Amino acid sequence: MLRSKFKTVVLALSASLLALALISFPGVAVDASKNGLNTWWTIVFPSLLPFLILSEILIGFGVVRFIGVLLEPIMRPLFKVPGVGGFVWAMGMVSGFPTGAKLTARMREEKQLTRTEAERLVSFSNASNPMFIIGAVSASFFHSPKLGLLLAFSHYLANFTVGLFMRFHGKDTEKTTKEPKEKASLKRALRELHHTRLKDKRPLGKLMGDAVTSSIQSLLMVGGFIILFSVINRLLFHLHITSFFAKLLESLFQLFTFSGDLTIPFIAGIFEITLGSKLTSDVETSTLMHQAILTSCILGFSGLSVQAQVASILAQTDIRFKPFFLARIMQAIFSGIYTFIAWDFFYKTFLSKDTPTIAIPGINREEVFFQQIFENISTWGPIVTIISLTIYCFILVKRLRPRGEL
Repeated sequence: MLRSKFKTVVLALSASLLALALISFPGVAVDASKNGLNTWWTIVFPSLLPFLILSEILIGFGVVRFIGVLLEPIMRPLFKVPGVGGFVWAMGMVSGFPTGAKLTARMREEKQLTRTEAERLVSFSNASNPMFIIGAVSASFFHSPKLGLLLAFSHYLANFTVGLFMRFHGKDTEKTTKEPKEKASLKRALRELHHTRLKDKRPLGKLMGDAVTSSIQSLLMVGGFIILFSVINRLLFHLHITSFFAKLLESLFQLFTFSGDLTIPFIAGIFEITLGSKLTSDVETSTLMHQAILTSCILGFSGLSVQAQVASILAQTDIRFKPFFLARIMQAIFSGIYTFIAWDFFYKTFLSKDTPTIAIPGINREEVFFQQIFENISTWGPIVTIISLTIYCFILVKRLRPRGEL
């Protein structure tokens, strides 16, 4: 009871202080909101929408069930989750946050996963997508796309390691989905695909409409969290709270021979991975190895902004958030360790050739290629977002309109 009251006081006080800060510094809040909104409608929305819509359609057609049957012999021994977890894992890595959480929640709603299995799956099926790691972080921030090979290697290997550790989660009170009596085969997979499609009795138009509306609703929620944490991060920096905690961390960083200037980027990365990675790349007093290790940790932890997005998705089910949060801490640690271990090999093989041009934008052809991709996304992203939101409003109005009304 006392703990509950303390939590109430902390939440109320935090919300009140945030409101007071917004009133005191409206210009800072508006500027931060614009930056968050710009990130959402130029990059996040257009890059995630196709994957979310496609995932919903594949689930409705039974393709996910088909893949699940084929992957059953791999996913259960490794991660102690059903075969459908393989599809969720793959889509989570390809499309990035928070696709893995959304698909896990959907599988749980359809009773294809128990709560324990869903908690295991969501802990390692959420990751940064390769385009973000190689394009945004490595090419745009560090001006070295080849650094993305090391960051991606560490990130996904750490993700896999977390999955192996989380297989022991909930072992004492474990309730698993029933082991299929029939062995996995193409014939059984095709039969399951057909039965799943027949079970979903929605017409094609209704299925596609539901896929669009569900995906856009999720992305609107994601946009809200991006803007909120962009504002919080900027206000904390403006109020010198970030610098206060940075001072406390300086001695710890120096113990591991890290530059004290990396503390502020680290704290920023705890809230939001993009800003944290960008600030880390701008620290000139640090070695590239230390920057890479810290960036790996930031990517592994994924930021409170992403974690809030996942928490809001999981809140619609009985899946607990705590295992996911602990898994993010584990992945941050493993990512940093793997980056440190693999540094010498990757530096000698790939990065040493880039050393003269790391700080000079526009020389490396790969860098130009990735920058052109992001320029195209920035140009066409808002148009895709506006068109998609218009279609969403049209579908919503059509469904709310009484039948027979023109």
